[in-house]
Amino acid sequence: MFKRFLSYYGPVKGLFIADTVCALVLAGIDLAFPSILRSLTNGLFTQGSAAILGALGYIAAGLIGLYALRCACRYFVSAQGHIMGARMESRMREDLFDQYERFSFAYFDAHNSGDMMSRVVNDLFDICEAAHHVPEWIIICGIEIIGAFAILFTISPVLASAMAAITAVFVVIMVRQNLRMRAVFADNRRRISDVNARLQDSLAGMRVVKSFANERTERAKFRVSNDRYLDSKVAQYHVMGRYQATSALMTGVLYVTIVVLGGYLVAAGQMTAVDMATFALYITLFATPIETLVNSTENFQKAAAGFRRMDEVLRTAPDIQDKPDARPLEVREGAIEYRDVCFSYPDTEVGEGGTAPESPVIDHMNLSIRPGETIALVGPSGGGKSTTCSLLPRFYDVASGSIRIDGQDVRDVTQESLRRAIGLVQQDVYLFDGTLRDNIAYGRPGASDAEIEDAARKANIHDFIASLPEGYDTVVGERGSRLSGGQKQRVAIARVFLKDPAILILDEATSALDNESEEAVQESLERLAADRTTIIIAHRLSTIKNADEIATVERGRVVERGTHEELLVRGGTYARYYRMQFEGARARDVR
Repeated sequence: MFKRFLSYYGPVKGLFIADTVCALVLAGIDLAFPSILRSLTNGLFTQGSAAILGALGYIAAGLIGLYALRCACRYFVSAQGHIMGARMESRMREDLFDQYERFSFAYFDAHNSGDMMSRVVNDLFDICEAAHHVPEWIIICGIEIIGAFAILFTISPVLASAMAAITAVFVVIMVRQNLRMRAVFADNRRRISDVNARLQDSLAGMRVVKSFANERTERAKFRVSNDRYLDSKVAQYHVMGRYQATSALMTGVLYVTIVVLGGYLVAAGQMTAVDMATFALYITLFATPIETLVNSTENFQKAAAGFRRMDEVLRTAPDIQDKPDARPLEVREGAIEYRDVCFSYPDTEVGEGGTAPESPVIDHMNLSIRPGETIALVGPSGGGKSTTCSLLPRFYDVASGSIRIDGQDVRDVTQESLRRAIGLVQQDVYLFDGTLRDNIAYGRPGASDAEIEDAARKANIHDFIASLPEGYDTVVGERGSRLSGGQKQRVAIARVFLKDPAILILDEATSALDNESEEAVQESLERLAADRTTIIIAHRLSTIKNADEIATVERGRVVERGTHEELLVRGGTYARYYRMQFEGARARDVR
């Protein structure tokens, strides 16, 4: 993990070197001033007033130049050093986001989106400070501590040794206290992640919350997470308080030692009053760096807690990857074949429709679809229809068997080419918070306005868009909240028209629409499905009567297959479903 962290210094090594040089200059100047003052006190300032006044101009010029250089170095360290850290943090976020993009649906099934957001947004905040300050503090503080003790030993070995012994004892105590912070900071990260997860869940489901008037319930659930985070912060600040108190005690003990032991040495003639004053000046020069250096472990612990959670994600290998010799998919005709396919969701998951994970969702399925054919999948909820379709674009990988497109195993081709060849229209349409133009163009980024409008016309949505004051530049709101269900569905269909895939999957695309919207959307879907190999999942059997074939899927297998008329004559599951829907509907009409 530490090696991975160090790799982020590579792109900013120029800034890091410059920052290190400036840190060295700062340490040298801070270390030099007490010695300069001691030399002047014991030398020049003991001479006559004429000599002192004659040299003051040169001394002033030298000190002004020295501190002007210090000011410039301090600016560089504070500004450019932080910029270096911010660039490293930004690259880490990009790497983490890129890793999320590589994962399959199985990863997102098993992980909370609020926790994933927390890793990207919150966990890396302290990385910027640690990446910049920890190396700087090690350099500056290390030089100041070693240099100060070296100088003090030349002045009074006895007093310097006493101070070194006291410092060593307190450093051990402070380091032990700081190490206890590791568990506290790790718990703090988990708690804020829980808060983010609760917040995201509540805000995403706000319409459900309002419809059930359950605001009080959501407040109570949020307060539980928030209170746990507060408890974690309280524990953190107790630990920090004990640490700060120990640090202050160390400084106090050092001052007492200088006054008592230094006074004794002055009285014994082993030390001058000027030397004792110099020791007092150096107290700040090595007590503060010691405190800062030990504090850097606190910053490091915070950063490490965040980076550890990031590294945990980066070390997770995506369960679906392209083979080294994967080649682009070539769709010549669009024939699809499922050969003895088996699939189960991971043990931690519950399968489609509440299926227990230990029972296979797809159980030795065999299904052939001819080029350009429209086949409808029907059957009970949890029977495996949606999972069957999810396996085709490799949203999940089969456990055994194979799925082939024009004879090519989908595991032998690149995921990008496979998914570009497949268009998907689902019941739950997701529109991004942007304009209508942006959402349609998502089907083929870079498409011209004319191509976008042509796709909208084919999806029966152009006239509606044209009637809006801002037309295609109308903002749809989060998840398309400003559009009706039928309008969102047609925007999604326009997106697929623009993509122009060879294979089409329609997963309950009209089940949530009213009759008028369904008629408009159904017309768009029929136009979209023309001359493409199409798989339709539908519970409304009225929408699939014109399919070339219908396959009934139960318990992960195809149990019957044929045209609408053939299946009615056969009197199996499809015929029973058909009677339940249409004879039930006629009975209700009679009543």
